[in-house]
Amino acid sequence: MTTIAALGALESGLIFALVAFGVFLSFRILEFPDLTVDGSFPLGAAVSASLIVTGTNPWLATILAFFAGGMAGVVTAWLNVKLGILNLLASILTMIALYSINLRIMGKPNIALLGETTALTPIESWGLPSYISTPIAFAIVTLVVFILLAWFLNSEIGLAMRATGANVRMARAQGINTQRMTILGMAISNGMVGLAGSLFAQSQGSADITMGVGIIVIGLASVIGGEAILSTRTMILALLACIFGSILYRFAIALALNADFIGLKAQDLNLVTAILVTLAIIAPNIKSSLNQRLSK
Repeated sequence: MTTIAALGALESGLIFALVAFGVFLSFRILEFPDLTVDGSFPLGAAVSASLIVTGTNPWLATILAFFAGGMAGVVTAWLNVKLGILNLLASILTMIALYSINLRIMGKPNIALLGETTALTPIESWGLPSYISTPIAFAIVTLVVFILLAWFLNSEIGLAMRATGANVRMARAQGINTQRMTILGMAISNGMVGLAGSLFAQSQGSADITMGVGIIVIGLASVIGGEAILSTRTMILALLACIFGSILYRFAIALALNADFIGLKAQDLNLVTAILVTLAIIAPNIKSSLNQRLSK
């Protein structure tokens, strides 16, 4: 694998670390299986791309993409906590609706951003090649989100949200409004996914209606893979595991597709993803079995 390919994998890993944060918040903190991310990722891309091509400030467009993703999460949570629809089904309904909404926003299946001023344009003044400066910029964004999320989850509201996911009945007994915590958590979760979609579109130079397919699998692979390798005893370590898992996942994909002796091609991406997720899920069991055998 070439240096440029490695830096490209790092760049993608840092972007999808934001997706991993969102999946971690819904999947681990709230115990809410959420497929909305397959729709909120392209939603963030659609909102920011549509605004950028009309001359809107790219920073404002990126921020609005975050809030658009957050609104998608609010809809999913509202369907669940207010209408009593099963959480998984509620997320599927929102995801399906977002396909049409994204098409409405863009007006066509894809929008090109080549030649447009984006939030990444200022890094051209750094004097570094784009394949170096872009990963640095995304590393800064990921670090900022990591710090804010770690602070939030250890705040009073964050602890109430964690309690809601751990034991709803006990949280209610302690006076926590679990419905509000679920809605807030899902809003933040999908907001980060929408932000990731916006940055991904600006990085790749286009927004496409199909770019959200399989995003939930990528997020789960990052979270589960990171947890299989790193300790998650504290919230900070758990969030670091999301970053590490996302980067490791993208490097594994890049290695698999660039290894000529394996014979894999771009169309085998979903197959490689399924294998990696399976390995990440069974890794803790294999590790536990090995430890038991060695202790005997």
